[in-house]
Amino acid sequence: MRFHSTNGKSRAGFSEALRLGLAPDGGLFMPDIWPHVSATFLRKLPKKHFHEIALALFKLFVSEIPERELKKITREAFDFPVPLIRLEENLFVLELFHGPTMAFKDFGARFLSRTLSYFLRKEKDRGTLNIIVATSGDTGSAVASGFFNVPGIRVFILYPSGLVSRLQEQQLTTYGKNIIALEVKGTFDDCQRLAKQALSDKSLNAEMRFSSANSINFGRLLPQASYYAYAAALLQRGGFKKKPTFIVPSGNFGNLFAGLIAKKAGFPIARFVAATNANSVVPEYLQTGKFAPRKSKKTISNAMDVGNPSNFVRILEFYRGSRKAMAKDILGMSISDAETRATIRDVFCGSGYVLDPHTAVGVAAARKLPGSEGPVVILGTAHPAKFREVVEPVIGKELPLPKQLQAPMKKKKRSVVIRPRFPDLVHALRRL
Repeated sequence: MRFHSTNGKSRAGFSEALRLGLAPDGGLFMPDIWPHVSATFLRKLPKKHFHEIALALFKLFVSEIPERELKKITREAFDFPVPLIRLEENLFVLELFHGPTMAFKDFGARFLSRTLSYFLRKEKDRGTLNIIVATSGDTGSAVASGFFNVPGIRVFILYPSGLVSRLQEQQLTTYGKNIIALEVKGTFDDCQRLAKQALSDKSLNAEMRFSSANSINFGRLLPQASYYAYAAALLQRGGFKKKPTFIVPSGNFGNLFAGLIAKKAGFPIARFVAATNANSVVPEYLQTGKFAPRKSKKTISNAMDVGNPSNFVRILEFYRGSRKAMAKDILGMSISDAETRATIRDVFCGSGYVLDPHTAVGVAAARKLPGSEGPVVILGTAHPAKFREVVEPVIGKELPLPKQLQAPMKKKKRSVVIRPRFPDLVHALRRL
């Protein structure tokens, strides 16, 4: 499998695309072709387990890793359950937060760390690979967990000061060793801009080898496609004949693009709903045809506070620039903070089920969805206890911290504060 840049000037194999993260011409890597799983596999889909489905999907894109090794990576990366919870008769939440950092980002971070480690072991003159990642919350902690103590890799996490929850900040700043937290006095968009500048700066890369663990790296997105396919299998196993609609709480739009990968590979998916908070540039594009990036707004679903989503360029290429074609598969909705709080309260009062603010955006969108013939699946992106300061006042109940979240709260925060300027980032990278 070969990959090309969305800017059209760079090409790479899978291992090089992973190692580079961002293409040398500043674009994002996309596969040259879109392979399909076999009809035989799809007929047997309801009987397949998660690891079997994930492996079948990965084999379509990853030819540089022997199947035996790829199977090992898959089993090690996804060693936690992925339950599908029924909220209402035709409405489900796919809980993606049972990994070590209790957010869906564990899927991508754990797979990427293991595949990069495999390729690094094959290099003769192996130097340090520096991973640079921007986070609006959960990406940072998942990457820190996934790459902690991985030989030959050092991680720099850029996060916006004061714009992530305290628990998220504790998760990403308390690892130490090869994990370095850079606290940026700006927004997530500033962090993302700085990370992209570092990845595309030729002189800096000649000095320090960089890669990305953000969703701009195709190796972060591919593993996320697996849970869409698995959810479709679970629904078929449960007797549903019609294809599901997936509601995707969206920020940088990597998670939605992962769904497009699964659909293009042939897995039974009807369509998607891009559910955003007030940062609604993509829903606006789907309505008007105008893509107008802007400074992100702060909301209670902070991991989705993205004003210029990087992966939208991938979605545009996927549909060859056709808004009409995109709109057939994707419906955009914007949900306010008031609607988010109301949804958390209503679901808790009705069923006792507790939503985090991001999943609540998805549920609110589902309830606005025009009639859907098949089942509707909302991606449950994070455990609600990660956002106790938002959730507890709404439901009037204290949420206990799961064991995975207790340990970081007892550790000392370690971060290096920088201004949102590229020279400041370069100075920090060179001295740390």
